[in-house]
Order: sequence, then C-alpha cells, then structure tokens
Amino acid sequence: MSMQRIFTVFLTLTIVCGPFVVFAQSTDLTPAERAELEKQLAEVEKQIAETNATIGSLQAEGASLQRDIAILDGEIKRAKLKVRSTELEIQNLSEDISFHAETIGELTEKLTDDQKSLAHILRKTREIDDYSFAEMIFSSKTMSDFVSDLGTFDSIKRDMLTLFEELRNTRAETAETKEGLEGERTNKQILQSQLVLEQKAVEQKEAEKKRLLAETKGQESLYKSLKSSQEQVASEIRARLFPLRDAGEIPFGTAVEYAKSASQKTGVRAALILAILSQESDLGRNVGQCYVTDLNTGDGKGKNTGTPFPGVMKVPRDTVPYARIMDALGRSWSTTPVSCPQPGGYGGAMGPTQFIPSTWELFEGALRAALGIAATDPWNALHAITATGLYLQDVGAAGGNYTAEHTAAARYYAGGNWASSGQGYANSVMAKAAAFQQDIDLIGKR
Repeated sequence: MSMQRIFTVFLTLTIVCGPFVVFAQSTDLTPAERAELEKQLAEVEKQIAETNATIGSLQAEGASLQRDIAILDGEIKRAKLKVRSTELEIQNLSEDISFHAETIGELTEKLTDDQKSLAHILRKTREIDDYSFAEMIFSSKTMSDFVSDLGTFDSIKRDMLTLFEELRNTRAETAETKEGLEGERTNKQILQSQLVLEQKAVEQKEAEKKRLLAETKGQESLYKSLKSSQEQVASEIRARLFPLRDAGEIPFGTAVEYAKSASQKTGVRAALILAILSQESDLGRNVGQCYVTDLNTGDGKGKNTGTPFPGVMKVPRDTVPYARIMDALGRSWSTTPVSCPQPGGYGGAMGPTQFIPSTWELFEGALRAALGIAATDPWNALHAITATGLYLQDVGAAGGNYTAEHTAAARYYAGGNWASSGQGYANSVMAKAAAFQQDIDLIGKR
C-alpha cells in the first residue's frame, strides 16, 4: 500500500467517522463514595417499604381520628422519603454527567494532538515513498541507510493500519456511550420532574393533616361529622363527568372502575391510564376532527367546516384496517370522526385512545381476550380504557415506577422520538396522574 493510499484512507475515516471523541464510562465518585450513596439509597427504600406496611395495617383498622392522623403521618413520612430517594438518584446522575463532560473535553484535546502527530508521520513517510531511483543512486546515503528507512517505513505502515482499526472500534464505542450519556441526561430531567411532584405531595399531605386537626380540634364527634362531609365530596367526585375524546363523557366513578379493571389485567396504574385519556381529550380541543371521504386516497374534510384535507389517513396502512373495523361494527367510515392531519404527518387517529387503525389492529387480539368480546370498538369507553392499559403495558409502564411511567407516556405520544419530543406531554400526563390518584384514593376511603 502506497503512502498516498494510506493518506486517502485516513481522510476517508475522518470524514465518515467524524472527530474521534471518547466518552468516559466511569464516574469521579470514589468507590467508597459510590458505596455510601448506594447504601443511603437502599436505606431510604427500606424505610419506604416499612412505611408502606405501616400505612397498610392502619388502613385495615376501623376509621377513627387517631387512625387517620397516623395514616397522614405515615404518608408524610413516605413522601419525604421519596423526595430524599429522588434527590440521591439525581445526585448520582449529576456526578456521572459532570465527569463525562469533563472527560470528553480532555480526550478531545488529546485526540486532536494525536491526529496532528499522525499527520506529521504521514508527511515524513511520504518523503520516503517519493524517493526516485535517481535520488537513491546519487544520494549520499548508503544502501544500508535506505534499507533501514524502508524497514522503518513498513513498520510505520503496519502501525497506522493498527491505529485505523482502533479508531474504527473507538467510533463504534463512542456512538454507544454517547447514546448512554444522552439517556442519563433524559433520566435526570425525568427525575427532576418527579422531584417537583413529590415535593408538592409533601406539602399537600402536611396541609391535609393541618386542616384535619383544625376542623376536628382533636374531638371524635367533630371527626365523624367531617367524615360525613368527605363522603359527600367523594360522591360528587364519582358523579363528575370524565371526558373521552370523540366519545362523549362518562361518570368519573365509572371511568375509575374501567381503569382499575384494565390495571388488574395489565399492571398499569389506573391513574396513569386516566391521565393519558384526559391528555388526549385536551389535545382533541386543539387538533380538530375530520372525516375520511376517500379510502383510495386517504383524503378527507373537516367535520365542522367541510375544509378539504389531503392525507387524513395513510393508504393502505390505515385505510384498509379502518374499513374492516367499521364494517365489523356496522358503522359508516365516512361519517365517523377521526383526527385531522398535522403538519408533516397523517391524521386518522380514532376515539379516546387516539390509536391509528393499524395500531388498534395490533392490540385487537389482546383486547378481545381481556374483555371476552367478539369485536372491538375504538369509541367504546371500556374498550378504549382497556386498550390504553394494554399499550402502556407494552411500552413498559407496568409496576408504577415513575421513570417507567413517564417514559411510557412519552412513547405513547412520540414513539421513537420520545426522549426529545415526548417530554412535555409526559410531564403533563404525570401531573394529571398525581391529581387523579388523589381522587381515586379519596373515593376509595372507608
């Protein structure tokens, strides 16, 4: 291989691979500091579990002022422990991210120097490669000097080939590590949003305890009167209407029962399911409704305005399953509203879940099995709520972990672009879920 060829390979690798930057895999925490941080996290998690057990045993007792105060004390303690646990996790990620950023700068500078050195070697070896036969004859160098130079030249070429292979491997490792680093940054943002909600929960529980003590003045008779008033509030919450996009409204109590049923089948928290559907209902006020007017082209028009819309539904990915779903329900596809297309994309999303027909089709089998039905209806409240639970289970929301739920909500909205485009949506969903959880807990109290 000539030096010109080696130089060309070097330039090609530089252009294709870009700057060779390596991200550190470790952190600047010492092993002892890391062990101490993990010990603190484990202790906090242990205390949370113990507090949950205490709250559970108290809730099994008969209602009394003393019991409710003790439960609130436990809930306040648990909320504060969750705040501390999240703070420790953020500290852990912050240390990692900070160290990565510092190391990236150091390695970038070092690799720049290495590239300059390599360029210098290339220039020197090209001088050897460019010696003509006449220069060899009339040079003052002896033949042994030329043989030595050629031996050095061959050694340098072998070293450079090895270096190129190392650079290719480093490039692959860099891409993988950079992706991990971006994941850490996203997780930190999620934890920070979690921390805000947890701090708010502490404030709400402390205010609730203060209000309970103020209204009862420590007297059981006043407590019983307060409980009667709370039961009236709970009844009002149950009767409150829960909006479902493109499918009207149902009583909140009914929505909770449907969501709890879906939760039992999927492991996804009922409050999260309701939060997703509520968020979609809110979006429905902004993105409008359309009808499909031509299944061959997927074009349509505005439901209320009649404005023509090209690409309401993608052909044939969604138009074919849409027609089949409508036929099975005995419903007209041309008079059933779906979402209007958005800039840069198609519409065609159906009902409260806002699944496009091809996505709904993916969950039809599981939905039929879960509900014991022959045909699924995207506009049916029970079907839609259960389908939402199935989808959230599929994207990792089961179990109630905040980060998993937040990520699942972001994926529900933005798919593969969840880390960049789904964060605002997920933040809103998690705030709604916290509010719904309070209402669910209230109507479930004895």
